[in-house]
Amino acid sequence: MCGLAGVLLPQAAEGAEALQQVAQAMGDALHHRGPDDGGTWVDARAGIALAHRRLSILDLSPLGHQPMDSSDGRYAIAYNGEVYNFAALRAELEPLGHAFRGHSDTEVLLAAFLQWGVEDTLSRCNGMFVLALWDRQEQCLWLARDRVGKKPLYYGWAGDALVFGSELKALWQHPRFDNDIDRDALTLLLRLDYIPAPHSIHERCFKLMPGRVLRLDAASVAAGAGNHRPDQAQRPFWDARARMQEALANPFQGSIEQAEAQLDALLRDAVALRMVADVPVGVFLSGGTDSSLVAALMQAQSSSPVHSFSIGFSGSHHDEAPLASELAQHLGCDHTELYVSGADALAVVPTLPTMFDEPFADASQVPTALVARLARQGVTVALSGDGGDELFFGYTRYQRALRNWQMLGKVPAPLRRWMSGRAGSQGEASRTGGLAALLAEAGARGIGDVYRNRISRWRDPVAAVPGARLANSFYDLADPLHGAGTPADAMMLADFVSYLPDDLLCKVDRTSMAVSLEARAPLLDWRVAEFAWSLPMAFKREHETSKVLLKRVLGRYVPQGMVHRPKRGFGAPVSDWLKGDLRPWAEDLLQPARLEREGVLSAAAVQPLWRQFIGGQRKWHTHLWNVLMFQAWHAHWRDVRATVAG
Repeated sequence: MCGLAGVLLPQAAEGAEALQQVAQAMGDALHHRGPDDGGTWVDARAGIALAHRRLSILDLSPLGHQPMDSSDGRYAIAYNGEVYNFAALRAELEPLGHAFRGHSDTEVLLAAFLQWGVEDTLSRCNGMFVLALWDRQEQCLWLARDRVGKKPLYYGWAGDALVFGSELKALWQHPRFDNDIDRDALTLLLRLDYIPAPHSIHERCFKLMPGRVLRLDAASVAAGAGNHRPDQAQRPFWDARARMQEALANPFQGSIEQAEAQLDALLRDAVALRMVADVPVGVFLSGGTDSSLVAALMQAQSSSPVHSFSIGFSGSHHDEAPLASELAQHLGCDHTELYVSGADALAVVPTLPTMFDEPFADASQVPTALVARLARQGVTVALSGDGGDELFFGYTRYQRALRNWQMLGKVPAPLRRWMSGRAGSQGEASRTGGLAALLAEAGARGIGDVYRNRISRWRDPVAAVPGARLANSFYDLADPLHGAGTPADAMMLADFVSYLPDDLLCKVDRTSMAVSLEARAPLLDWRVAEFAWSLPMAFKREHETSKVLLKRVLGRYVPQGMVHRPKRGFGAPVSDWLKGDLRPWAEDLLQPARLEREGVLSAAAVQPLWRQFIGGQRKWHTHLWNVLMFQAWHAHWRDVRATVAG
């Protein structure tokens, strides 16, 4: 896995040396993503510079060095990721006259662009990636991101220059990057615990959305410097909603036994593709359905014990380490287990702003960082079970939302209107459940509104961010599927489009890349996703059992007693932390005088929640954690800004 960065000017650069120095600084900021090699590429007359940091996974030789030119010199690429089917693409390209010096997927990509063009090539790729591709012939820059959004790419403006990179810390290195906080985007953090694409924490700065490409040239850079919505120029080469609608319109027609066999074959291939590497490969193993299935499929296709890794929490009733150890022993994995204390976990917290660059408040970031650090001691690549919940109805919140939506359908319209009117007086109390929560959902236009209320932290985040307007996200759609499928399908789509890439995959990317570890997710192979969308709901949920088909496939490899286990999650005891060892840290960040001086968050909105939480009156720890993650990030951002400016 790697990191990339670059600059595109609206005119020719005054000199190559200055442009190269900026690109070098941007690339150096991503050293952790690629400690094995680095390089820059500059065309001063075109005003373009690319930087790359390499974590060598395939073709460890210098022939995999980036930025890389195409064989005819038309394209230059900086690329982060893996195209898992590169060998099949290469086999197609060689009879068409393309020759290869090494065996990296980067070289195959460049040949494919020459043969089929950019967007056609992307539609042929099965992988996780972002890329920056300069076309000398057309004098344009292509930015692209994989279908699911496994890898990140930010872009924005530093003065009149376009800057882009795998993480914000690269963009910050440009001396003219002075974009302040986007207060509207901050409301999304308070509501969702993360900032979904295309938004970012900065003004004039955006995330490339999953399955999208962006074509830029000098003219569009000049125009975009004054345009606050250049994200609208992103266009899809793969669209999750359209693909799900198509799958629902052409549903799977076979029996559940046939679906089980087909899913097993698909997953075996997806796992096998992701085991290809010239470095050691392992698996994150929690003991839950998804990671257990990935581990089982890896071991079934490996001639030697698969390296598996899990962490346990001393004294925690959520500890899944014994389950992981039992399953690893059954499969014959080479298992590594580490028990961590509260002090171990708390030591990670001060590093989070540097690790994430953007305020991020999913507290499972802490145990994820710990297991990534553990895995890196033994392997360079680790497979994960991400994606099973969003594709196979794995979250209990889906069931709660469906229950509430069905209940609301039985309430007469006049009474619902009255209830909806009463909801406005509830404020953040609607987060605590009971009547307040029911009132908040009474005015729901569709399942999307009910589900948004289920997943929201701050129900009225604008009240906490003076001068902000509530930014929209995919969760603001009353019916995410526009009439197709069931309410359950609609909720899973919303999570697949937003929660999965911008929370779960962001968390895994930052924590793994912080220790130079590549993480791969076979359940998120696009073929698996489209097959899952075609399945009837009965194959995913039966009575109180979720992920029915995944569990049937897992049952082919392990005893039934290891299949049907309660979901425990991968969380962190935030409430205990904030009332214990982290209390002085939190109180410092939440001082009313500090909040008023910084002028971003409202002390009047935040302080009552802190007092009620410390006093044991309300469980506001989730509200407070996203406020604290912003405050910690804000202090870090000011320090970085001062360093670059100095």
